[in-house]
This record gives sequence, structure tokens and C-alpha cells, in this order.
Amino acid sequence: MNLALTKALAALVPTGMLLVGSTLQFSQRKGMAAIFQLIGAGCLVAVVIVHLCEALGWLPWMHWGLENSVGHYIDLVVAIGGLVLFPIGYLFGALRREVA
Repeated sequence: MNLALTKALAALVPTGMLLVGSTLQFSQRKGMAAIFQLIGAGCLVAVVIVHLCEALGWLPWMHWGLENSVGHYIDLVVAIGGLVLFPIGYLFGALRREVA
């Protein structure tokens, strides 16, 4: 098993837990904070899936891992979305719960 595949599989566990936790929270509280958190967690899982595809050689036409390729930009946009939306949703949710 190569190192990239091992790293992607190891990252799948915590991001999957974030997604499950965000889904449960969204099912209880249907606010904007929960939506941001859920979308952000989904984006982070998508980043891990992109890296799994790269490590396993799936969808080779996307040229995973190469600069200026479709796969590179998908990974970049989804990673930025996840790293922005998840903390914003978490912060707004924490502030709202503390005030209420």
C-alpha cells in the first residue's frame, strides 16, 4: 500500500466523523450555522475522496496531483470551501448557543 493511500484512508476517519456529527447537529438544529457546518464537513470529506482517487488512480483523465489540471482545481476549491465554511458554522453555532 502506498503512502498517499494510507494518508487518505487515515484522514477519512476524522473527516467522516465530522460529517456524521454535522449531520446529526443539522437534524436537531436547522439553522444557517448548521448548514454551513454540514457543507464544510462535506467539502472536507470530498477532499479526502479526491486524494483517494489520486492514490488509487481512479479517473485518470482528471490528472490528479498535476498543477493546472481539473483535479487540482477541484481539490483546491473544495478544500478552501471546507476550511472556510466548517469553522464559520461552528463559530456561529457556538455563539448562538452561548447567547440563548
